[in-house]
Amino acid sequence: MASVKWGIIGPGRIAWNFAKGLSESEHGTLFAIASRSPERGAAFAAEFGVAADKVYSNYQAIFDDPEVDAIHIATPHPFHAEQALMAIRAGKHVSVEKPAGLNAAEVAALTEAAAQEGVFFMEAYMYLHHPQIARAVEILKSGELGAVQHVRALFGFAAGFDPQSRLYDPSMAGGGILDVGGYAVSAARLFAGVAEGRWLDPVSLKGSGVIGQSGIDEVAYGLAKFGNGVTAEIASAVARNMPQVIEVTSEKGMLRLENPWIPGRQQGPADTRIEITGEVARIEEIAAPKMLFAYEAEAASVAILSGQLGCSYPAMTPEASLGNAHVLDTWRRELGYKVVGETPATIRRLSGVLPKGLTPMKTLKVDGVQNPVSQLILGCDNRDTIAEGAVVWDAWLEAGGNTFDTGFVYGGGLHEAILGEWITARGVADQINVIVKGAHTPYCVPDAIGAQLDISLTRLQTNRAAIYIMHRDNPEVPVGEFVEAIARERDKGRIGIWGGSNWTVERFDEAVAYAKAKGLEPPRILNNNLSLAVMEKPVWAGCVTSNTPKTLEWLRRTGTMHMSWSSQARGFFLDAALRGRLPEDTAPDTCYGSAANDERRKRAGELAAKYGVSRHNIAAAWVLGQSFPSFALIGPRSAGEIVSTLPAFEVTLTPEELAWLNLED
Repeated sequence: MASVKWGIIGPGRIAWNFAKGLSESEHGTLFAIASRSPERGAAFAAEFGVAADKVYSNYQAIFDDPEVDAIHIATPHPFHAEQALMAIRAGKHVSVEKPAGLNAAEVAALTEAAAQEGVFFMEAYMYLHHPQIARAVEILKSGELGAVQHVRALFGFAAGFDPQSRLYDPSMAGGGILDVGGYAVSAARLFAGVAEGRWLDPVSLKGSGVIGQSGIDEVAYGLAKFGNGVTAEIASAVARNMPQVIEVTSEKGMLRLENPWIPGRQQGPADTRIEITGEVARIEEIAAPKMLFAYEAEAASVAILSGQLGCSYPAMTPEASLGNAHVLDTWRRELGYKVVGETPATIRRLSGVLPKGLTPMKTLKVDGVQNPVSQLILGCDNRDTIAEGAVVWDAWLEAGGNTFDTGFVYGGGLHEAILGEWITARGVADQINVIVKGAHTPYCVPDAIGAQLDISLTRLQTNRAAIYIMHRDNPEVPVGEFVEAIARERDKGRIGIWGGSNWTVERFDEAVAYAKAKGLEPPRILNNNLSLAVMEKPVWAGCVTSNTPKTLEWLRRTGTMHMSWSSQARGFFLDAALRGRLPEDTAPDTCYGSAANDERRKRAGELAAKYGVSRHNIAAAWVLGQSFPSFALIGPRSAGEIVSTLPAFEVTLTPEELAWLNLED
């Protein structure tokens, strides 16, 4: 009988449970151990019959062992993501104790890496594999109790205060939410979406709780609401005893799981019961003759042998883990608890976020800018914490990107400040280019330029904007007043080259003429939307497209540098399921939908097949391949989206293909 050969990292109490589960599994065996304590590793191996030559004191050694198929990671919370990435990049299947990462950005890095390497990934919520969960889902889906209305999920215990304990140590990501809150969140999401047969994410979450003397969340409560009307009460604690329970209230009754997280006896059997109240009130006895972790170990082993990249619903899928992490992030923010990595002093750096062999980034030399400018420019309007930013921005540098786009209005100033914290923490100010944008409507007036620049430079922790762009134009103001305002800041050494976003070419020409007549620096950058799909409806008020015959002719004739925002048309060239993720009023089909753009998408598909890339890559290659200096701003939410964009550099479109794609033939 085929069997998965498992290695375990971190032979502690939880690892012992997983090893015990493997001993009762039909398709998994414990094959290797890695521990930084040779004595501890040897003792663990002896108890479970692991050969002495398969006990490693170096984690990399267990990853390099060609006989090990899968790794179970049971080290403390802060080490999960790093070690899981190491295992994944070594081609190992991975099961990692919860939380898989300290925040959603880290979990995204793990799920994307596993998909890139084609290996199995599971966040180890053992309770989901117990037969009681499958039976509870079956009862609720049968319609016997009617539609689910409310879920109550509590997991809390009182561990005496000990500042040395990982539960109370902020440096070890202590606290209830990350230790056991994920159980409550997972149950709420699972049963809220049971009618749809999928994990559901809440549309709102309000939380409160107690931050203890060591700075961790000792007690946390949350109230969630889902898009289908289901509500949920969740709670976690490391300093307060709570009922260990899941209650699902439905139209015609209630389903209750008592002690659902560790049912039965931990070392087996794990027999339990489901209480049902309603028209047919009853107690169903759920037989589970094996110990709890045996069901998890077996499910993971069978999935690996079957070639699956994750367990199936109602177990924790990779996508479900990412959704869970987002909710945990929100819950912690509600309490004001910043975990390791979410402050400049504790910023983390994960290795292995990007795969090897990436398509090289291309750069262009721009007069007046010290560093070459990467032809792809990273938009920084979507990272709310330095922990989120670090995962993506570190990957950006590793991929060869060195240019970042931000704006005074992004996140109400938060996103500039977060980027500034990261730049300072990493010490990369001299290695990168930051595009600073200001003077957005309704503050698009000359006096706002200097005032906002003061604030932006303070947020970014720098004294100069090597590239400055006016975020909007205001035709009611004579263009010369804007040119003069920019000149004053250039005289102070606070602005290098500059340009305008969402400007018409007529207004741009007028600014150039005024500057030249006065001996001042003219605008050199047009920062409009330029994408293969023509923007039919402005994404936001005041937006201007450069994909018109008139503007393209002007750009080609003048050789003006163009930096395009929404260069990939907000995902218009992706498959329909991915295009629907944005709000309807700014969704790609809303802003770019037209028969002409549908034809462009069709033609992009034909060239994608020819060049062996995606339609999305062809659309980016069209922007990058223009005869004038053309840069493409992109807004990846994760490192994986950087990876999926880079193949655009593998394609060099001919002039004929460029014209054909844009219906200019």
